[in-house]
Amino acid sequence: MQYRENRLPQNAKEGILFLLIISIISVNTIAPIIMGLEREFSKEVYIDTLKIIPIMWVVVVLLVRLVAGPLVGKIMPKFVGQTDGFNARILLNTVLNVTVLSICLSIIGTWIGMGEVTLDPFKNFLHIWPRNFAIAFWIELIVAQPIARFVMKKMHQNKANKVVSA
Repeated sequence: MQYRENRLPQNAKEGILFLLIISIISVNTIAPIIMGLEREFSKEVYIDTLKIIPIMWVVVVLLVRLVAGPLVGKIMPKFVGQTDGFNARILLNTVLNVTVLSICLSIIGTWIGMGEVTLDPFKNFLHIWPRNFAIAFWIELIVAQPIARFVMKKMHQNKANKVVSA
């Protein structure tokens, strides 16, 4: 039996909306923070970041759908028990997704930001990945995920209210 929760998407259309909310929030917060830490927090750096955000967003969505989603989907059942609650499931899912995405994006994001493919992200991986993971984890945990779950909950409440009043 699949676990269903009104704070999570329950069909493909809701899944797309959920992904869009999280990815747009994440890319628009995580990328500027990382770029600011890499270079400096300035208007010029922020404007440079805005130029790469559309590319990063496409990369993030593709990585979620093609890499992180399938991988985490295979790993989650090995760790989640039937008695595990919603918060435990969400926390594990977030940790696993952020781990996979932050590893990939610590490399790919560096290439996109630099505008060239080099070995730099591999040379600096042990320096940049933990920082990138921490930034992404906290943004996901306290900003992006709660907003997306709130939207899902409201959508499901509105649907339920329409059914009751009909």
